[in-house]
Amino acid sequence: MTEIKLYNTKTRKKEVFTPLDPNNVRMYVCGPTVYDRAHIGNARPVIVFDVLNRLLRHVYGEDHVTYARNFTDVDDKINARAAESGRSIREITDETIGWYLEDMAALGNREPDQAPRATEYIAEMVVMIEELIASSHAYEAEGHVLFDVTSYEKYGSLSGRSIDDMIAGARVEVAPYKRNPMDFVLWKPSSADLPGWDSPWGWGRPGWHIECSAMTKALFGDRFDIHGGGLDLAFPHHENEKAQSCCTAGEDSFAQVWMHNEMLQVEGKKMSKSLGNFFSVRELLDQGYPGEVIRFVYLSTHYRKPMDWTEKKAQEARYVLYKWRQLTLGVDPAKSLPDTFLDIIADDLNTAGAIAEIHKMARAGQWGALKACAQHLGLLDSKHDVEFNVLSTGLQNETIDAVVAARDKARQEKDFKRADEIRDALSDLGLILADQNGRTIWHIGPDFDLQVDLSKLEALK
Repeated sequence: MTEIKLYNTKTRKKEVFTPLDPNNVRMYVCGPTVYDRAHIGNARPVIVFDVLNRLLRHVYGEDHVTYARNFTDVDDKINARAAESGRSIREITDETIGWYLEDMAALGNREPDQAPRATEYIAEMVVMIEELIASSHAYEAEGHVLFDVTSYEKYGSLSGRSIDDMIAGARVEVAPYKRNPMDFVLWKPSSADLPGWDSPWGWGRPGWHIECSAMTKALFGDRFDIHGGGLDLAFPHHENEKAQSCCTAGEDSFAQVWMHNEMLQVEGKKMSKSLGNFFSVRELLDQGYPGEVIRFVYLSTHYRKPMDWTEKKAQEARYVLYKWRQLTLGVDPAKSLPDTFLDIIADDLNTAGAIAEIHKMARAGQWGALKACAQHLGLLDSKHDVEFNVLSTGLQNETIDAVVAARDKARQEKDFKRADEIRDALSDLGLILADQNGRTIWHIGPDFDLQVDLSKLEALK
């Protein structure tokens, strides 16, 4: 069995992954707050943990893994969107969830096994809050219920921060009913125009952090294997989840492995609406970037390193995927994945190394293995098969295909001088020819210039 190693934020080291129950591997990933389109930063954890989901299923079996990803459908941002648009909260959340699933599927992601909505688990949240109050880890104040961070000795252990550091580095809500500035809300009152539920503390709604603790307990029990999300969630969201869950079920409860992906930049800068580099996934798709091109760019950087979305990387991804499609045209994927590939991807999801290994397969003519490994990463899937016009000059791929066909014809007619002229002309432009199964294929070479003038190819057809 392939040995999987994962970096555990909780222990700050890479560890051999040993599931609590190999027949019931459980992974939970924090999903979106559903009030608007998912931006390209939101897509990174979806792709990262989709790859991990695929790996876990390959190693432990399709029926022995449960992957859950939630929807936060009760939140002040949703309330504000409803107030400004005049639409109902349910209408907004239903529509946004539909957008999200559509956009993530366009990037080649499989849907999780479970997709719980926070509003479906309010009763479970109330029970957990009652338990925290009973054990003196939470207190009621002015219609609010708050978690007392000083009651949990290991508060800050996940993010590696002291309470003083957290106060200095975080935006904390200062409120007179708090005993400590870092105490966080478990329940808060709702006015008549806001969503609310009956509770022992009056008409109100849950705080953000309690939802994931309640949902994972309902779905997985007190202990499960992996909790994932973006690094921006490590504090305060995941820190607070861990605290309240450990205080209700014991220190060894909740997630055994915590995983966090790094953040995303655009052309070397932090993504920001003020800089004009803030894009939704849908905007990239509508701009003509195929979903698997976007996915390839993401996979080209290790998940624990900052990722930079650039036009250059997107163009390179187009060329590589077009080349791989040419090489595997009509080829069945290998029935098993090579151990070399599996060992790389199982080493803390080294997707960049896995792509480098697939490049080796391309050079070695291992087309079936190439296709199988690419599909394991969510690439070269027939559902997302896209023909790329890889040339920025506006010439279609058919133009080059016609020139290559002219060379094949010249060779058949034994006009080797013309065949060599065509080959040399293509080579001068940075295009590489190769013989495969009795036909000539072409692909972009390392010296190809995006701005090259290919108009003279017309004369060679």
